[in-house]
Amino acid sequence: MAENFKTIAQNKKAYHEYFVDESFEAGIELVGTEVKSLRAGAVNLKDAWCSIVDGEMFVNGMHISPYEQGNIFNRDPLRVRRLLVHKRDILRLFGQMKQQGYTLIPLSLYFKGSRIKVQVGVCRGKKLYDKREDAARHDMKREADRALKERNQ
Repeated sequence: MAENFKTIAQNKKAYHEYFVDESFEAGIELVGTEVKSLRAGAVNLKDAWCSIVDGEMFVNGMHISPYEQGNIFNRDPLRVRRLLVHKRDILRLFGQMKQQGYTLIPLSLYFKGSRIKVQVGVCRGKKLYDKREDAARHDMKREADRALKERNQ
C-alpha cells in the first residue's frame, strides 16, 4: 500500500542556519479551520522552533494564516500547537537538548494520507564560516552542472 505524500511547506532557512543531525516525524494537533488553511498552503515555517514543556512537545512561531471563510472559528495564527510524539522519544530528545546543545526545528509540513505530519529535525547551529563553505560548495555544484549541460547539448 503506497502512502500518499503531499508537501505543504518546507523550512529552507533551517538548512541554511543549522546542521540537521537527525529527523523524525510527528503528528500535530490542529483545529478544523487550520486544516482548511493548510490545504490552501497558507503556512510559514521560517521562524518556527519546537520546545518541550512538562513532557509535551510544542511548535512555536509557526504561522498558519486564518481561513477566509472561518469567521469566528479561526484561531490565533501564531498560537502554540502541540506535537504528537511518544513520551520516550520526548524524554530522549529532552536529554539530548540539555546535554549537547541541540535544538528542535520543524523542517517540513506535509499530508500523509489524510493526516498532517511535521518533520522535526534535531539541529546544531552553524557558524558563519560553515554557511560560507556551504554556499561555495553549492555554487561549485551549480557551475559544474551548468558546464555539463552545455557540453551535452
